[in-house]
Amino acid sequence: MEYDKVRRDEAKKLRVQLKTLDDMVKTARASSGPASRLPFTENEPAEEPVQPAKLLDDIAALIKKYVILEPEQADAAALWLAHTHLIDVADVSPIAIINAPERACAKTLFQTILGRLAYRPLFASNASMSALFRSIELWGATLLIDEADTFFRDNSDLHGMVNAGYKRGGFVLRSEVTTESIEPKMFSVYGAKSIAGIALEKHLPDATMSRGIVFGMRRKLAHEKVERFRHADDEVFNRLSSQLARFALDYAHQVRMARPTLPEQMSDRAQDNWEPLLAIAECAGDAWVQRATVAAIKMSVASESQASTGNDLLADIKEVLSKWSKPTIKTADLISMLIADDDMGWCTYNRGKPLTPRQLAKLLDAYSIKPKTVRQPKTPLEPNGSTPKGYDVGDFNDAFTRYLKADVPNACPEPQASTSPPTCLTDVAATEQQVEARRDGEPDLIRATAALLDPAPPKSPTSLVDADF
Repeated sequence: MEYDKVRRDEAKKLRVQLKTLDDMVKTARASSGPASRLPFTENEPAEEPVQPAKLLDDIAALIKKYVILEPEQADAAALWLAHTHLIDVADVSPIAIINAPERACAKTLFQTILGRLAYRPLFASNASMSALFRSIELWGATLLIDEADTFFRDNSDLHGMVNAGYKRGGFVLRSEVTTESIEPKMFSVYGAKSIAGIALEKHLPDATMSRGIVFGMRRKLAHEKVERFRHADDEVFNRLSSQLARFALDYAHQVRMARPTLPEQMSDRAQDNWEPLLAIAECAGDAWVQRATVAAIKMSVASESQASTGNDLLADIKEVLSKWSKPTIKTADLISMLIADDDMGWCTYNRGKPLTPRQLAKLLDAYSIKPKTVRQPKTPLEPNGSTPKGYDVGDFNDAFTRYLKADVPNACPEPQASTSPPTCLTDVAATEQQVEARRDGEPDLIRATAALLDPAPPKSPTSLVDADF
């Protein structure tokens, strides 16, 4: 309004046409708009091209300088940070889930370090839903949420937003007030995210946990030494951040077109999570592909071992039914067998009391296993027989096959001259030794890595995970 009153006079003073002045004002307004007032610092891409392997090495080493992590966790963190800068060429963005069993396990410190190197980091542990999804759409920010065990509590909208933002095209639908009406508007929520908290497997739904790469934290022992993060050199972080930006510029097309080999022993969802990270590893050469593969297998197997309640129930039912020879089983008999084993925990499942028939039916319904009337044979006490509720034993077989892990063999197949990425846990251990040898300067690593990563399939592949949990 004020501009309209003075625009003609100002144009005369500047000796420019009205349209020229209007264009200048429009440009100035755009440069000072909300999209330009970023709540984070963006480092310019480095002037010189970067060596991807050295960049990832430096990032992994920097993280371990301040936080107690396993080598594969530091490698995964370095790859995830590179992924945040390449979010536009990925179709899936795995959540970096930083999970601590107790306090004082450096989860907040670890996430803070991630925030120093991630693309457009936005720490949002106490923000409204509206602010979060608007920030993601406006800035394409990497969302970092700490204290998720409290922040996510009874917040189904937040769960939904995080889950929707896992894949490209994910959005939330909200009403937008205009000057004339209230209209629905789609807000894009696709982007990189990190969630940190304590015992998150108890506070986040399985749908969220399965969309993440879980970094299990542990408390530092007295003999384990790390440096104080408050003494960290800002220049080191700024340099690595600039190098990550340059890496994203130079390798975006290669990462977009990459089709990395995915370890077969991982579930479909785990393969989805790790594919963008393995694509980045390919830019850094064979040694980093091997390191990324080791990290993918070990961290996926570890996180998937934290089975859901329903999965635990299926496993326990499979165990008790192995001793049952009849084609049907009464609900009462099945529950009696489950609660008879204290280690299974079903004797105290119901707030210190045994599992009830209703609870059993509800848990099994998710796997399309439903109770039915099971006629029992005649007995002297019941000459006409009885018709209690129970289950057909055969109804469990499909769920056992789909949702329970295959038994892990005691030993791997004999090594072949050429194999795919590791196919069992002992392969992982052997591969780890080769990776450590690389760190110690072992000159034969490249040949060993090439042999392990030959695309020819093994003669006897072993699957550790058969289903998408």
